[in-house]
Amino acid sequence: MQQSILICHSFMRWFVLASLIYSIYIAYKGYSYKLPFTGKANLIRHWTATIAHIQLLFGILVYVQSPIVKYFWRNFKEGFQNKDTVFFGLIHIVLMLVAVVFITIGSALAKRKLSDEQKFKTMLVWFSIALIIIFIAIPWPFSPLSNRPYLR
Repeated sequence: MQQSILICHSFMRWFVLASLIYSIYIAYKGYSYKLPFTGKANLIRHWTATIAHIQLLFGILVYVQSPIVKYFWRNFKEGFQNKDTVFFGLIHIVLMLVAVVFITIGSALAKRKLSDEQKFKTMLVWFSIALIIIFIAIPWPFSPLSNRPYLR
């Protein structure tokens, strides 16, 4: 079961990245060209947050079942000596939680803004910060923190 959830988590990251990048593009375009905040823009905002929350649920399931994480918390001193265990036991989950919080706050604030310009600006700022955090926290094949293949 853990392997299946890990594969879903690995696959789902592409949806998170795609939706965030698309949301940022829509927000930038809307803010720059002073476009109206349409129902489509609102749906994109909503689904970006929803996809991020689904990914977070997969991530929590992987986290509580992961042998790497279990080793990290059982052998804390030794676990801190290995960059992979520190990354997956602490860094990855904390940064991803922070990123999802930023997406959630950005989505909620954008929904409540009165002007279209402010809605786009709020999405642009909060989602961009979340994307930067996510890029840091993903174990890319080239990452110095910890690396994994693009797809498991």
